[in-house]
Amino acid sequence: ARVPPFDWIRDYFELSRNHYDKVGHFAQGFVPALITREVLLRTTPLRKGKMMLFLVLSVCLAFSAVYELVEWGVAEITEAEDFLGTQGDVWDTQKDMAYCLVGAIAALLFLRRRHDRELLEGAIELPP
Repeated sequence: ARVPPFDWIRDYFELSRNHYDKVGHFAQGFVPALITREVLLRTTPLRKGKMMLFLVLSVCLAFSAVYELVEWGVAEITEAEDFLGTQGDVWDTQKDMAYCLVGAIAALLFLRRRHDRELLEGAIELPP
């Protein structure tokens, strides 16, 4: 997490750590949520509702978990502890996944209606 602009933000706001990875994990949930939702709407009979939300959030968390496992595996194989970017936080992996979940929820809350409108304009029929 050695990203100079985020080091500047850390120093300016007197934060305890560089939060670059948190922004990345938020995006890791935000972007895939919209992609997953669109793929499900276009390729399955599944439509709007609780099951759609559950599946989209589950897919985002699954991707995040796989990323965390790969990150850990690379750090173990290469003996590069800095690669993990935990910055001394033993709960870093869990927090990363939580940021992913928050990003996915934010995408669904703030962009779901617009996404539906754009899909309708593109001739994808969605029941009410």
